[in-house]
Amino acid sequence: MPELSVVIVAADGEQRAVLQVLVDGTSVARSVHTSATFPVAGTDPVIRRIQSANPDVILVDIPADNTSSALHSVELLHQEMPDSAVFAVGSMAEPQVIVSAMRAGAREFIERPTTTTDLLEAFVRLTAAQRKVRREGARGKVFTVVNAKGGSGATTVAVNLALALQSAHGNVALIDIAPLGHTALQMNVKPLFTVADAIRNLHRLDSSLLESFMTRHSGGLQLLAGTSAPAGVEPSTSEFARLFDMLVGLFRYVVVDASTRTDPTTRLVCNLSETVLLVAHADVATLWSAARVQQYLSETGGRDRVRLVLNRFRKIAGFSESDAEAAAGAKLLWKIPNQYFAVSTAIDRGIPLMQQNHTEIARSFIGLAARLTENDEEVRRTAWSLFKTV
Repeated sequence: MPELSVVIVAADGEQRAVLQVLVDGTSVARSVHTSATFPVAGTDPVIRRIQSANPDVILVDIPADNTSSALHSVELLHQEMPDSAVFAVGSMAEPQVIVSAMRAGAREFIERPTTTTDLLEAFVRLTAAQRKVRREGARGKVFTVVNAKGGSGATTVAVNLALALQSAHGNVALIDIAPLGHTALQMNVKPLFTVADAIRNLHRLDSSLLESFMTRHSGGLQLLAGTSAPAGVEPSTSEFARLFDMLVGLFRYVVVDASTRTDPTTRLVCNLSETVLLVAHADVATLWSAARVQQYLSETGGRDRVRLVLNRFRKIAGFSESDAEAAAGAKLLWKIPNQYFAVSTAIDRGIPLMQQNHTEIARSFIGLAARLTENDEEVRRTAWSLFKTV
């Protein structure tokens, strides 16, 4: 029997019929009522009829020629029926309509024309969120990745670490706070919004609006993309603190690509982090820079959070791991093998290394993710129960 009951609100009769067929075609939901008119007030009979259907989901179609009425109905339905999830259906070519729908209370914005797959994925996300049981007061963990020196590979590490964590545990966000964001390029996605949009809308930001600013990568990883041009006015550290307070309430793990950014914002985010990954190469200039970056990040406390990650690592005669630790002033956490051609090809093609299975460097990122989460109670319980069922 289908899990979700769905009400469809669409002024266009053909669109209403199409949506009904698509909903029933998902096999996880069934349409229980349709409405040809948008409700205009809480006392509207349309509201009462929808309430009597007691739906899990209300699909509201947003036509291009009557967006204001549809958006008002989204807001009204969200207010009058807070236990039902409102999904908006409209054109992805209108970013302002998407933002307005999410601000009004829509939990999902689904592209029009819609497919059964689009609806199925949205329904699955809803049921997964409903079933997610988190401990009272539990907060997600932040891992921040910082370059010791330009070109050390922080963005590559952040992207592939986030993908490894998403594959192993799910519910992961990747946040790009670099001066110029490159994570979207490495993931071959085209975000409609960036971290700047989230900051500008902090005064009205809730979980639905925040997720609308994020870009979903295959496998479920959520990206809050970096800016594509230098910012004229930098957001304050307090604004970033409010943003991250919301992020750790929504996601199990938050990976931050700070790249070469070293300013009070980076220091703030590092102070909020479980671990700071300082990415360096095993050469004198980079390790010298690593020591200075580590000192700067540690000035407000948290020196023990900073860990050294040696990227493009290869053994050098007469140079030991302890030498690298002494030069950088940080304990060594991980070594990523030197596979420059594979990495540069992955970046150029927009195919992250984690999507190239069974390679040595992909296994290295899987190992790094496991190291960072090895002391998490839930991870240990999962590993134990899997072992017991073998």
